[in-house]
Amino acid sequence: MTHKHILVADRVRQPPTSGFSWIDRRFLREFAARLSHDAIVLYFFLAAVSDKHGLSYWRDATVAVRLRMPEEAVVAARDELLTHDLVAYQTPLTQVLSLPVAGRVERGGRGALHGLHALSEILSPPPDAFES
Repeated sequence: MTHKHILVADRVRQPPTSGFSWIDRRFLREFAARLSHDAIVLYFFLAAVSDKHGLSYWRDATVAVRLRMPEEAVVAARDELLTHDLVAYQTPLTQVLSLPVAGRVERGGRGALHGLHALSEILSPPPDAFES
């Protein structure tokens, strides 16, 4: 049996403060439009099968059968969710994370990059930079 352990302790999901769904509405407003169909379906699946800490340990092959998609598509969708900082992954565990702070990149891809900002955020002038 796989021993589950929290992958990113400071990003354990909590039920949303408004509404009644376990999927935070911010996911739909701020992330869904940037994700592929497969990534959205995988996110909903992982949210549905995860425990109270957002953890699950479903194998890619099993997820592929359940979602009726090729295993390669599951891996690509998970990589997309990792890129958008929506999940953490360490074989065999996946953790659905609390949603990242808007405009901030916590991690990208498979590695941990806590505290980094998006390049566009760093290079953007302050809002009042061009006011006279």
